[in-house]
Amino acid sequence: MKKIVFIRHGESRFNLEHRFTGWTDVDLTDDGYKEARIAGAILKKHGYLFDVAHTSVLKRAIRTLWIMLHEVDLVWIPVYKSWRLNERHYGGLQGLDKDEVREQFGEEQVYEWRRSADVRPPDSSADAHQKDLSDPKYASIGEGNVPLSETLLDTERRAIVYWNETIAPSIQRNQRVLISAHGNTLRALVKHLDHIPNDGIVTLNVPNGIPLVYELDDDLQPIRHYYLNEDGEMPEGEVPKHIDLDDPEFDFHWMG
Repeated sequence: MKKIVFIRHGESRFNLEHRFTGWTDVDLTDDGYKEARIAGAILKKHGYLFDVAHTSVLKRAIRTLWIMLHEVDLVWIPVYKSWRLNERHYGGLQGLDKDEVREQFGEEQVYEWRRSADVRPPDSSADAHQKDLSDPKYASIGEGNVPLSETLLDTERRAIVYWNETIAPSIQRNQRVLISAHGNTLRALVKHLDHIPNDGIVTLNVPNGIPLVYELDDDLQPIRHYYLNEDGEMPEGEVPKHIDLDDPEFDFHWMG
């Protein structure tokens, strides 16, 4: 049996401000730092070790990974960064307040943009797209790979390229893999692993800062999956949408 651990980055500044983020490169909030530290401490408590880690080129995922690796004393392992693990590109919605967008376009339209598999948000403006094209992070990926906006299926296609070319071979070599990425990237990978149809992805959410473990067979087909907290495997119906950082159980006394 093989295992892989996924983690959605801790709370970002735009998460806190209820803005569409996408490829906007915002950092973690103070609570986001704490969520990442808790996630790393959970993995350490349960004896998780890793040989290699993968993340996006966006700082909120990178910094989450750094903090987690520090907690498990594995800052020395190889870390690979790829734009293919970036969050879904939200096009012209990026940076906008979600409530204001709902007021302008309606709840149903915004729900389709956010949760459906194949509905694309409005495109980025020409200026915003040019900013992406001129960003050094994307200088080597080819202009055609820098989107104006993406559906979840677009995100899935690029993420699966990275899965097939880089992550899956690493798992097949029996390397223990940690992935720090984003809500929609992880939704796309889960959709792929669990063979979820397009209309079944709508209600799937991956919470910030809670380790998600997949157990895989030798063909990398899922055996089962579960989230972890300090007590171990969490019952599926009890997985929170986010960590309650005011809960006394998340004091660091149990983290050692």
